[in-house]
Amino acid sequence: MTAWESDVLPGYSQHTLTLGPDPDGEGELVATVVRRGEPDAAARHAVLMVHGFTDYFFHAELADHFAERGFAFYAIDLHKCGRSWREGQTPHFTTDLSRYDTELNRALAIVGAEAPEANVLIYGHSAGGLIVSLWLDRLRRRGLTAQHRVAGLVLNSPWLDLQGPAILRSGGTAAAMAALSRLRKRQVVRPPTEGGYGTTLHRDYGGEFDYNLKWKPIGGFPVTVGWIHAIRRGHAKLHRGLDVGVPNLILRSDKSVREVADPDTIQRGDAVLDVTQIARWAGCIGNRTTVVPITDAKHDVFLSVRESRNIAYRELDGWLDWYVQTADASMQSDRG
Repeated sequence: MTAWESDVLPGYSQHTLTLGPDPDGEGELVATVVRRGEPDAAARHAVLMVHGFTDYFFHAELADHFAERGFAFYAIDLHKCGRSWREGQTPHFTTDLSRYDTELNRALAIVGAEAPEANVLIYGHSAGGLIVSLWLDRLRRRGLTAQHRVAGLVLNSPWLDLQGPAILRSGGTAAAMAALSRLRKRQVVRPPTEGGYGTTLHRDYGGEFDYNLKWKPIGGFPVTVGWIHAIRRGHAKLHRGLDVGVPNLILRSDKSVREVADPDTIQRGDAVLDVTQIARWAGCIGNRTTVVPITDAKHDVFLSVRESRNIAYRELDGWLDWYVQTADASMQSDRG
């Protein structure tokens, strides 16, 4: 039996996964699976949510939306992130994105044990979108997609390339980053900002949402050499083409805006990623891909201003209508 305890969010429970020593030398690793409500063994559909960088699961509104659609809802705070961060650890730091596979596989096993009849939808935001895409490609190559009942994927502004000037994406820059990563993997290449995107979200700064500012600071966490090198290796794999093995929906903003300190200036656009890069590389996810730009959406389309958020929910629902029908038909076919 999986041991659950009360979560920081009312009505939610959490289970800690022990992962053993950190290969990057920062102590013992844990990850945290979060569940909305009580387990439902009769559920026909479930969702497992994976957050991005400088992020953790807190978005109860989105969880409620999935639950209203009949999905058993689960999320995971990856190791060194949110609930899973421990003293002495560099938040979100890893030098290899594939190390997340173990905790994602274990989280998927928990969903399968508690909702054994459910098809599972994977959800990933920003860096989490890159992480789950790479993971699902590896899962498919091992022939385990159907065994774990993974049937779909939703990506919310996935991080598919490095934003900024083209020189940052050159071969010479990549080689220099690789060399520096071997020598000084925790060296900071981008310190926290003065606010920007975060100030459009949190209630203390005039936004609509409340969350733990220690786990999701307004100015973000420092970006380190070793971590960004891991991200760039992930991008390179994606650019060569993946096959996540399941139909997928990609939601993004219709435009990017320059991140500045004034929150009013960046309320209606993606202030984190270049949306043209998402559009360019979306075809590398594989299988059946649907890409929908959301007018005036922020980086997290479900944290946008209300009008854009409503559009994002409508687009999600339209795709889920098709997904549920298709997944149910496939389930019936498998049963003969």
